[in-house]
Amino acid sequence: MVALDFHAFQVSTPTADGIAAEYAELTAGFDAADTLESTAAESRRREVLAAWDRLRRRLETWEALVSLRFQQNTRDAAAKAAREYADELRPKLTGLSVALKRRCLAAPLREVVARVYGDYLLAQWEADVLTFEPVIEPDLVEESKLEADYTELLAAGRVEFQGRSHNLSEIVKYREHAERATRHGAESARWGWFAANRERLDFLFDKLVRLRTAMARKLGFADFTGLGYKRMKRIDYGQQDVERFRAEVREHLVPLGLDLRRRQAGALGLDALKFWDEGVHDLLGNPAPQGDHDWMIERAREMFDAMHPEIGGFFRLMVDAHLMDLKNREGKAGGGFCTAFPDFGVPFIFANFNGTKGDVEVFTHEIGHALQAYLSRQQPVIDYLWPTYESCEIHSMSLEFLTWPHMDKFFGAGADRFRKIHLAQSLLFIPYGVAVDHFQHLVYANPEATPAERHGMWQEMERTYLPWRDYGDLPHLPGGGFWQFQRHIYLSPFYYIDYTLAQTCALQFWARGTEDYPRAIADYLALCRRGGEAPFQELARSAGLVSPFAANSLRDVARLARGELDR
Repeated sequence: MVALDFHAFQVSTPTADGIAAEYAELTAGFDAADTLESTAAESRRREVLAAWDRLRRRLETWEALVSLRFQQNTRDAAAKAAREYADELRPKLTGLSVALKRRCLAAPLREVVARVYGDYLLAQWEADVLTFEPVIEPDLVEESKLEADYTELLAAGRVEFQGRSHNLSEIVKYREHAERATRHGAESARWGWFAANRERLDFLFDKLVRLRTAMARKLGFADFTGLGYKRMKRIDYGQQDVERFRAEVREHLVPLGLDLRRRQAGALGLDALKFWDEGVHDLLGNPAPQGDHDWMIERAREMFDAMHPEIGGFFRLMVDAHLMDLKNREGKAGGGFCTAFPDFGVPFIFANFNGTKGDVEVFTHEIGHALQAYLSRQQPVIDYLWPTYESCEIHSMSLEFLTWPHMDKFFGAGADRFRKIHLAQSLLFIPYGVAVDHFQHLVYANPEATPAERHGMWQEMERTYLPWRDYGDLPHLPGGGFWQFQRHIYLSPFYYIDYTLAQTCALQFWARGTEDYPRAIADYLALCRRGGEAPFQELARSAGLVSPFAANSLRDVARLARGELDR
């Protein structure tokens, strides 16, 4: 019998008054320490910091459970009400937390925090305090409501195809169908839904852009971009570094992408590759897992046991404690993610299997996040449980590659084809990811732009980073509407570049794994254990990775990958 079971997780719902009282007690503890002699004062301050950390872990566990249960069933009235309550309470909790962080950033507490947790925690809190003032509390509540409206809209989306009704997660599987007419028909149906809902999607995004811009200006930023970077806690790089990385992508990966798409068209026997062909790489169609959900879990158990005893033991815990929700169903939010419950010391994986090779990719990706969260669960402060997002994505994207030797378990004779397709798509993803990021910079630099102008911005990004893309006669897309499918643009502004930075690092883990697999696994696990105790570039260096911001980092990655694809 396992010690933990997700179905038994219970967390009490906090109240604004109750949490305010707990924060008042923490503040009183710091006040009392100020009256003591130095040794006793140090001890008391450390006790209060530890108590505050326990409080934050409890609140984060509650928020994670509330959010997850809503995503699991957006139609559940009780789950929706709980999420709305959390949305209302969150800004108040943020205000209390930021006020205490401000106190900790001043002497004498600053020196205590540095001695206990290190200077990096101070740097994170310095970013945090710039992202909140009580004046934006109502705006944060409104932002959460708009984001939930977008999530619910997409979760409720239905399209008719081949005599059946499909949700927006399920219809995507036809992008990989071997028959071209089926791919085209499915994409026409999917994007027809977006065309029909364009006005609502434009309205929600316009409200979000204007709201975020207003918050930024209330906090003293020129526009939301500066606030967005602080929200992401980017400590050791900034916009100029990102701009240099974009230039590297344009120089090294856009030409490679054009070559890969030409090869793909040739393999499919096509004179010109259309958008509905991009998901299929040869006439056999993409390899798919050879079994259903339960079969895949068994194959995954075998795979992780073979990779490393620590990974195998962790995955058995995830299965036995019911810490995964992978099946697609009605009312379930789309996409995939990993969350965690600090009070219980375990993560949780959410996905929507649809019978394609993407199930394996998303699954191994999210297991990478979950493994890191589990291995770093003993970090001394909640801020170090997760790294910043670009570092988080190293763990997820690298595990996708480190599982390569075991792909025959899922794809049988199609494993080699899967590996080549996965590598090609990983390379093609980076220009797309950079396009998403560049688009957001344009949007927030021009917050008064009309919806039509924003669609024009996306068209400019496609011409720059995705020059091979041809939408043909599909609805919605030729007018610059593809970006409305990308949830991160609505829900997590400025997140998307993190995937591309991490992919650059993950490709280095892939290369290391082909040369010395045990060393690659050891380095990977060591990186996971560090959690978020250091900023992005320091974590990358500690794993022997070259920073994506280093000159020609993408040139070397492109050369290695081209050699593998030519092999």
